[in-house]
Amino acid sequence: MSTVSSTLLAANPTTTTTSTALSWKSKFQTTTFAAASLPQLGRLNTSHRRFVVMSMDAKPTILVSEKLGEAGLNLLKEFANVDCSYNLSPEELNTKISLCDALIVRSGTKVSREVFESSAGRLKVVGRAGVGIDNVDLAAATEHGCLVVNAPTANTVAAAEHGIALLTAMARNVAQSDASVKAGKWERNKYVGVSLVGKTLAVMGFGKVGSEVARRAKGLGMHVIAHDPYAPADRAHAVGVNLVSFDEAISTADFISLHMPLTPATNKILNDENFAKMKKGVRIVNVARGGVIDEDALLRALDAGIVAQAALDVFTVEPPPKENKLVHHHNVTATPHLGASTMEAQEGVAIEIAEAVVGALKGELASTAVNAPMVPAEVLAELKPYVVLAEKLGRLAVQLVAGGSGVKSVKVTYASARAPDDLDTRVLRAMITKGLIEPVSSVFVNLVNADFAAKQRGLRITEERILLDGSPESPLEFVQVQIANVESKFAAAISESGDIKLEGCVKGGVPHLTKVGAFEVDVSLEGSIILCRQVDQPGMIGKVGSILGEENVNVSFMSVGRIAPRKHAVMAIGVDEPPSKEALKRIGEVPAIEEFVYLKV
Repeated sequence: MSTVSSTLLAANPTTTTTSTALSWKSKFQTTTFAAASLPQLGRLNTSHRRFVVMSMDAKPTILVSEKLGEAGLNLLKEFANVDCSYNLSPEELNTKISLCDALIVRSGTKVSREVFESSAGRLKVVGRAGVGIDNVDLAAATEHGCLVVNAPTANTVAAAEHGIALLTAMARNVAQSDASVKAGKWERNKYVGVSLVGKTLAVMGFGKVGSEVARRAKGLGMHVIAHDPYAPADRAHAVGVNLVSFDEAISTADFISLHMPLTPATNKILNDENFAKMKKGVRIVNVARGGVIDEDALLRALDAGIVAQAALDVFTVEPPPKENKLVHHHNVTATPHLGASTMEAQEGVAIEIAEAVVGALKGELASTAVNAPMVPAEVLAELKPYVVLAEKLGRLAVQLVAGGSGVKSVKVTYASARAPDDLDTRVLRAMITKGLIEPVSSVFVNLVNADFAAKQRGLRITEERILLDGSPESPLEFVQVQIANVESKFAAAISESGDIKLEGCVKGGVPHLTKVGAFEVDVSLEGSIILCRQVDQPGMIGKVGSILGEENVNVSFMSVGRIAPRKHAVMAIGVDEPPSKEALKRIGEVPAIEEFVYLKV
């Protein structure tokens, strides 16, 4: 058995993202693919059309269905025929799209499966002038070989400035006192504000917008802390910001500014439970996504005085209903999603999306691609269960990380009897990256942008291959994921080297978790998993099983790995339904259980 190591390009600061995907080699890549088919790597099967690189003698046609800045339109017109047709009905869009090579939309145009079907194979790129792509059917785009790109950076400064504007306006009651004066009143004593200097601001999400808000808040004399599982500590320290845990951030802050994406992990993350942890009189600003706040819980926190004021630019439903109690609350300042609404930002978005669309049509790799790529049918057929395993191992591993230090170094080990040239791990590496990043990010990670997404977050991923003896009938014996230099929510997941370590394999086409730290387990990666570290003694399986049974939680799989009889053991339990907090509490109260963690697969 021997070992071969390689380092992911994202970890190499001298490697450009443009060359990353184009330089990947594989024995399966026998077909030249064109500008129109960047998401498709390798040979296309006969069920998909074959693209041909467009001759530069024939101009492509780009349909712009919503208003775009003049600078962006000028860029498009230098390369293509541009059709600006606004306010199209779905039927009109479906009719026009068969004559177009690219489509640029904002948030108002629904790019449905019918649009891709109506394009009859001609539509090659959809550009979303903005960040969110909720109005584009990504699955249909991928199935029809259409690249989807967005413009995630141009709004950064505008959103940060609006966050600061709301912060200061809220602190000094600008909106409320303006309405009072216009109503003929002069209530100086009623609208006494609070100072910002010397106060602690918690920036929740230290990405592009969050870091810009932090810089500006430091200029106002505020003490700034931040929480972000992927923010590099050195970048935060350069701004004069300390990275802390989520609980420390919300419990010590005088002001909280939200800049996190809306993901399953952040949906309603500010809820009754977390409001209860905050300092009485905290003030909250949200220019991120409405769904990160449980609006009913915020209303209760405002009425109880836990939250003194809130300034909201985004809402769960937009526009909010006229009778929305939160909007009409006297301690809430509300604006109609103005974060990106500056003349400069709108021009910037127009230029960014125009460059991305034109680049994609020319055959350049778009770093802002958001849809998953197609892969050769023969590769996907063989690697499909390992692709699922890879993403789930990444997703489980990142859920075990605790503290505010952030994930920076990940090692992936593949054990196989195949020679390195016969094992294409591009998709596996991309899916591990996807599992690591997507639970706490709005980025859609795929084969096209995985290395770029990792590099953006300072995430260094190294790959190691263990060459096994024997017949290479299956592509992989096991996959192992290790996260270095982080604290763990589950101490038993820490290996001898001090890293969080998970290992898995595929059995009968189904991904299995086979190792947690130093403990051998065997649990199917379906549904969710409860991991318990316990004293190895009789009756433990029955006790935990009974608790789950009484809570009507179905157990799909259960496995116990131990170091030695009557010593420590780890029990891995697969469950079909999420256990209630009460059920988890009861499990934790079993005397022999020393620690446990619930993980969503």
